[in-house]
Amino acid sequence: MKFYPLTFTPILKDRIWGGTKLKTYLNKPIVSETTGESWEISTVPGDISVVNNGVLKGKSINEIIDLYPEEILGKSVIDRFGKQFPLLFKFIDAKEDLSIQLHPNDTLAKERHDSFGKTEMWYVMQADESARLVVGFKKDSTQKEYLAHLENKNLVALLNESPVKKGDVFFLETGTIHAIGAGVVVAEIQQTSDITYRLYDWDRVDANGQGRELHTELALDAINYKATYSKVVYKEEINQSTSVVNCPYFVTNIIALQDRFIWKRTNQAFTVFMCTNGQFEMVVNGEILRYRMGDTILIPACIENLTVKGKATLLEISI
Repeated sequence: MKFYPLTFTPILKDRIWGGTKLKTYLNKPIVSETTGESWEISTVPGDISVVNNGVLKGKSINEIIDLYPEEILGKSVIDRFGKQFPLLFKFIDAKEDLSIQLHPNDTLAKERHDSFGKTEMWYVMQADESARLVVGFKKDSTQKEYLAHLENKNLVALLNESPVKKGDVFFLETGTIHAIGAGVVVAEIQQTSDITYRLYDWDRVDANGQGRELHTELALDAINYKATYSKVVYKEEINQSTSVVNCPYFVTNIIALQDRFIWKRTNQAFTVFMCTNGQFEMVVNGEILRYRMGDTILIPACIENLTVKGKATLLEISI
């Protein structure tokens, strides 16, 4: 088997807060006016990604991992997670505010849902004027204060509202209350989990006049009530891979590609590239592969080096 960079058919999610930027901005094949998410690489049960290029086209990611575990995942990933793919990659378009929510840690998620927790990060790809994100408490709070503000529909008064622009990065540890604000497109990298506790949904109702389920009781012992500052400060270096987020669940670097970059693997794990701007080519085993903004590419662990050429911004994610 001659291994190569893999791409997958997007899994598109209709959301009450979604819009059309995934099509107009990222060229995704959406069919509704309220598409909120494109799941780029997923092994969440019921939403398993399928390869859409090369000789493995039509096979699910779980199938190829089962056939070629060490070649796809890498030894270090197998040692930690077995044949489980530990990350989930998305693009999100918030035409309206998402609910104020949080995700439980590994311990609670395992105990309650037999799932990983959901540590995640956002890279802002596009932001309308005055767009913002809601992330964490302004100052240390308490369960009593939180519940009083929740009951009075004034929870946001306790929370940080951060204006955002293209290129901003936020790292969200489990337990951090958060919401993506209207007018923002983000690339999201997270643990493989779909466990969300919804706290407040802006009193929004659907076409039938029904509000979405809230998870008030479940959330109480999952919340981090301490003050949180989640914005990440980083510096791009032209044609180099520079660190943005380094946590136990994933490592994300950024490549500000202006010409040519020789990429070499530094661990025994798969790598994912998310193209957040521009266009580029990969030269792998003498073959030229072309990509553009909105593409997400899985580099199997057995590919040790390749050449990247073009003008683009790439998120480089590994374990």
